[in-house]
Amino acid sequence: MKLVNNLGEEQIQNVVKNYPHIGDILNRYEIGCVECGVGICLLKDVVSIHALGEEAEAKIEKQINDYLDTKNQQQQQPSTHSGGTL
Repeated sequence: MKLVNNLGEEQIQNVVKNYPHIGDILNRYEIGCVECGVGICLLKDVVSIHALGEEAEAKIEKQINDYLDTKNQQQQQPSTHSGGTL
């Protein structure tokens, strides 16, 4: 699983804390690790251990990367606030 910013190498607890929408994506595939109390498994392992098959894993990878790409683009756009004086 190749994720933007090497996110697959991050612990699931940190991923969900920083990117809650990724938890929603995983929940759609009934990956309950999002709510795990330990949360030290790597994101890439959380997906692969559920043996969903290559097609489902590819869909999850694409959805996560699409979300991260959109989020990164939003952060790179300049603010539209004029910041004029009063």
